[in-house]
Amino acid sequence: MPQRYIGTHPVSPIGLGAMPMSIEGRPDQARSVRTIHAALDAGITLIDTADAYYRAGEPPGHNEELIAKALKTYPGDTSAVLVATKGGHYRSADGGWPVDGRPRRLIDAAKASCSRLGVEAIGLYQFHRPDPDVPFAESIGALRQLLDEGVILAAGVSNVDAEQITEARILLGRDLVSVQNQFSPTFREGAETLFVCAELGLAFLPWRPLGGLSYDRDDVAIAPFAAMAERHRVSTAAMILAWLQAQGPNVIPIPGSTRPETILDSLSSVGVRLSEDELAALDSSSTAAP
Repeated sequence: MPQRYIGTHPVSPIGLGAMPMSIEGRPDQARSVRTIHAALDAGITLIDTADAYYRAGEPPGHNEELIAKALKTYPGDTSAVLVATKGGHYRSADGGWPVDGRPRRLIDAAKASCSRLGVEAIGLYQFHRPDPDVPFAESIGALRQLLDEGVILAAGVSNVDAEQITEARILLGRDLVSVQNQFSPTFREGAETLFVCAELGLAFLPWRPLGGLSYDRDDVAIAPFAAMAERHRVSTAAMILAWLQAQGPNVIPIPGSTRPETILDSLSSVGVRLSEDELAALDSSSTAAP
């Protein structure tokens, strides 16, 4: 398995996005555990979660507890697995996703996540989303305190713009190791932040990397990827993930999955090698897509 890096931590070229295993429409726990075990069997060493991944009306942390159980019951070695969690969101009674970036809230949330995951320190803790009612520097200051106290080993930010990435880097220095933003063939508004991450040596973790596409071959956004997938004998989803990985060695997509078959299909993207012409063609098509 090739390796990419989040800070100094080597991880697989794609991670497992565990959110769908805990929110509305989630599968039964046994299938979710099988999915996580299948990912580990195949060599995936990055699992992405958050304290806010739970159904409205439930207590926080369902996804973190699920991952902790899956790791505990896995018969193999999990010492190389990096579990990346997040704080700063929560679920409202109506199913919404409000934000809360107050420093005290983030500090308490990180300690609660640490307990649910059953670890002495969280390998990667990410500020989930900036809170417009709290100065960004104050929220990042909470990450600084968590680092200094040893509650977390590395910090990341999510759903941020280029200016915020730069500010976080100034405040956290080399302890800032990653940025998690939405990026896909149909959502390229985060392209500038991808470039900033490359310049600063930060891992870029695209969330919703498959873009919610229908995989209709008549879809102008999906057709070039479907055609390229046939040429390389992989699924369209795997081709999209291969294209993302080809954006740079710091790019580590985290596709969501609830079945062993889908995460294994996603992993097949690691073996795809796109030529410069193929990559340019997909870059051009995704830029032109509405």
